[in-house]
Amino acid sequence: MSATVPSTSLLFDYWRDACERSILFLNILRRRGNDYLVQSARIAPHVLNFEAEVLIDGRGLRRPVNYALVRIVPPADVTIDSDKRPFIVFDPRAGHGPGIGGMKHDSEIGVALRAGHPCYFVGFLPHPIPGQTIEDVCRAEAQFVREIIERHPNADGRPVLIGNCQAGWQIMMMAALEPDLAGPILIAGTPLSYWAGVRGKNPMRYLGGMLGGTWLAELTSDLGDGVFDGAWLVSNFESNNPSNTLWTKQYNVYSKVDTEGPRYLEFEKWWGNPVLLNGEEIQFIVDELFVGDRLAAGEIVMGGEAIDLRRIKSPIIVFCSFGDDITPPQQALDWLLTLYRDVDDIIANGQTIAYCLHPSVGHLGIFVSGKVAKKEHEEFVFNIDLIDAMPPGLYEIVLSAADSATTHAELISGKYIARLSPRTLDDIRALGCNDAADERRFEAVARVSQINKSLYEQFLQPGIQALSTPATAEFLREMHPNRVAFRAFSDRNPAMRPVAAAAEKIKANRHPVDPNNPYLAIEKMASSWIVINLDIFAKWREAATENIFLSVYGVPWLQTAVGLAPARSEAEKMAIEAPKASALMGAALSRGGPIEAGLRALLYIQAGEGADERHFNAIEALRKSTPEGARVTKRELKEMMRNQAALLRVDSAAALDAISRMLPNDAERRARLLVTVHDVATADGALLPDQMIRFDRVRDAFGLAGARVDALPDHRTSKVA
Repeated sequence: MSATVPSTSLLFDYWRDACERSILFLNILRRRGNDYLVQSARIAPHVLNFEAEVLIDGRGLRRPVNYALVRIVPPADVTIDSDKRPFIVFDPRAGHGPGIGGMKHDSEIGVALRAGHPCYFVGFLPHPIPGQTIEDVCRAEAQFVREIIERHPNADGRPVLIGNCQAGWQIMMMAALEPDLAGPILIAGTPLSYWAGVRGKNPMRYLGGMLGGTWLAELTSDLGDGVFDGAWLVSNFESNNPSNTLWTKQYNVYSKVDTEGPRYLEFEKWWGNPVLLNGEEIQFIVDELFVGDRLAAGEIVMGGEAIDLRRIKSPIIVFCSFGDDITPPQQALDWLLTLYRDVDDIIANGQTIAYCLHPSVGHLGIFVSGKVAKKEHEEFVFNIDLIDAMPPGLYEIVLSAADSATTHAELISGKYIARLSPRTLDDIRALGCNDAADERRFEAVARVSQINKSLYEQFLQPGIQALSTPATAEFLREMHPNRVAFRAFSDRNPAMRPVAAAAEKIKANRHPVDPNNPYLAIEKMASSWIVINLDIFAKWREAATENIFLSVYGVPWLQTAVGLAPARSEAEKMAIEAPKASALMGAALSRGGPIEAGLRALLYIQAGEGADERHFNAIEALRKSTPEGARVTKRELKEMMRNQAALLRVDSAAALDAISRMLPNDAERRARLLVTVHDVATADGALLPDQMIRFDRVRDAFGLAGARVDALPDHRTSKVA
């Protein structure tokens, strides 16, 4: 029996649709090219989707930079509470154009505005100020934060700083230089440990070794007359995923040409307008960070001062994803393994560090995806005060969906429950990290890079610099393949001019093919085949790159030849000795009144279990329910919680015994306070067995041994249930 042959009408329908899609796709490319020309001609070609008011133009600072601080003007339907802590979003300057942090209303800025917080944005211009350095930018950003603090003297906390990608490590350096400025710091998709990764998964970390170090970056800057073209960074990102760059991104638009155009053009307006960096800036980035990996080790010096990330006392929130091939979780988190021996070191240093792991979103999606904004970023905003109040330690932020059956759902701000669960450095190691041999390979790369850079500077650089002029630099930038590809499809190309009229005619009489057309199925099969083969090529290339890197830089004689010292022990690798907690005076254990006693009791009951937003929101509800004259401020409440946690860490038994000396002699008031403590502790459900044992000890400390909670006096103003 012969196979059924599709009719010629089906073939004609597919052919007609394919022709129409081709013209419409070319028109989208034409519009993309025209957008590129318009954006390139602008002084500030940002893609911010919010009205903004410039507060400080960095070009007017004593050490001028091409950065600016702007106030986000809230939309008409949004009400801002000026007493809420402000949010400042810092835009990543990693080759791409400015504005990505606020390109959508469902964004980091959007969720903060909807929560009533004043919002500010730090962006940049496409051309750097001559002589501008990374240190200049860090100092300027510190000045921007001071400006926001002065504008909000009555805010209930220091500004929240959000740094995406490159902006993350920049604000971390700024906060280490100026530790008293920042409130909680959220770094999204930010690499801080540049050698880290997992074999077979993170090939970009080998790039420096495969290129022989950072001399090529210096060569590129010299060819640009002292200016580095960010288009090369964009090309680097694109080369990491050839199937998406060469096929999937374009085919997705072609196959959905009737609906996909606006989203594609919105993204390409940002992606397709690369900015410039001074040669000194890019050299700092590649020498000190990506190849040198000197940040976490405290080996970077600015203004005569070593940048020590231990100096940051603000809570640090690290948001990363397993789907991010640019900044995998290891590069976002392994700096903790460099700085600290264990969690006790983190606690002794007074740092609160929380991380959140997304299972799949890609690098840009971490700070661009609307779905991520409406889940993770929204929960970060809702629970920023909880994170700020958490005792020092290492936590993972775990989000779970809330529903009608959720205990005390009235204490949940959004659609998810945010819980901070205690973690150890072993949890970070379990994500994957380099062994000692791999670390020595990367150390060898750093040495080889220094040698090759010195050879370039000695023998080639003088000639290259002598031949480079502003005109040749501009010509080379305009001839970059990325820019040529955008201009080639714009109206500057006479061949594209008839496309617009043809596209309008097709839109007026469109003939989309039936989704069940067999020829359309063949097209999709061909597309899948192309993607599969490009992915196979990428995997082969990654495996070959890794094998070459491991083989070349693992050779003992090479390591010796470049002057690599014998392997150091783990203890010797610690950049800075962690401070140890000092013993607290016994008098401090009894200092305070019922509020401090209640917080200490609550923290003791919750010991080792972490907390979720319901606990903090219950405490906040109690704070607000007290008479205004006797009410502690939100800042005072957070400070009390941290102090009580510190006392419990020093000597939990003595701290528990001292509770009775902090309580009133009135048995009824003690009973009411104990009921309040129990209500807050059970805001997320019944006490666990270990928590019940600790609650019994608290009950003894209150002088109410054996008393049933439901039989104690009920103080309604302090009840949560």
